[in-house]
Amino acid sequence: MRFFEAQEQARSQTLRLLLLFGLAVIGLVLAVNAGLALTWRLVLPGFIGYPAYFFAVNTGVTLLFVLGGWWLETSVLAGGGAALARQAGAREAWPSSREAERRLCNIVGELAIAAGMKAPQAMVLPREDGINAFAAGWHEADAIVAVTQGALERLSRDELQGLLAHEFSHLREGDTRLNMRLAGMVFGLEMVFGLGRSMCAPDDDGHRSFLALPGFAIMATGSLGWLAGRALKAAVSRQREFLADARAVQFTRSKDGLGGVLRKVAGEQAGAGGYPGRHRGGMQRPWHPAVQHMLLVGAVRQSQWFASHPPLAERIRRIYGRPMALLPALPDDNAPTRPDALF
Repeated sequence: MRFFEAQEQARSQTLRLLLLFGLAVIGLVLAVNAGLALTWRLVLPGFIGYPAYFFAVNTGVTLLFVLGGWWLETSVLAGGGAALARQAGAREAWPSSREAERRLCNIVGELAIAAGMKAPQAMVLPREDGINAFAAGWHEADAIVAVTQGALERLSRDELQGLLAHEFSHLREGDTRLNMRLAGMVFGLEMVFGLGRSMCAPDDDGHRSFLALPGFAIMATGSLGWLAGRALKAAVSRQREFLADARAVQFTRSKDGLGGVLRKVAGEQAGAGGYPGRHRGGMQRPWHPAVQHMLLVGAVRQSQWFASHPPLAERIRRIYGRPMALLPALPDDNAPTRPDALF
């Protein structure tokens, strides 16, 4: 894998998509103004002009909803990465009493030195038997990396290092902040759509007010902006996953580290060499909504346009340069085992 070339390509694609996202917001503002201007002409046959500050007010209200949605959505991470991880069911790693978690903390420390950054707090999702992980935090000071119990048990040391290197890339590149800000903007676009829908809603008697006509214009333009925002956010997220994969290969100088993880996850999803755990495959158990887009492997299957993660087959092909066979997601013989009675 030419990881520097892959990183540059992913960054360039991200920049183009972010520009398109900004254009989508501008387009929404223009569309709302155009829709309301047309509505104003239709409801006033003897049109003699628009009220004072008509377009300024429309623009201000639209941006208020978009930016207000951004503020509401990003406030989810106000408590830092550790608070979000605990909401998802994670706890701090216990290196003094768990051999597997000692290995986890050691790898986190090694990668922090290699990446030239402060070591994030290591956390564990003890009731998740699937192979997965996520990173969260606004800054290095409140950053965390959380891995599932299944990852600790079924990955070799090199594979666990590759998985964590992927999450380190997300922290190093600021992907957590970027994803949360884009999610906030999409939520704001959804709020514009919701405003139009509420204006069109009938009362208890089934009658609609005079606000229904401008409400329809807002709902129509808001729905297009919302769908465009969702698709662009998902496209940005997919490019950041490709970037993190390339950075992981750069950090570890090994394709088989992260590559082995993704092949095992693919085998896990396909049922190759099943593992008798509480949640076999680990992909059916619902995750906290705020961390779904941060996972190593997306837990929600979506259409191609709105998927936050690229297909596993494509990620594996980019790492190895060719398709690779799946690997069974069985316990690693050299991985420390856990005392099940404690969970």
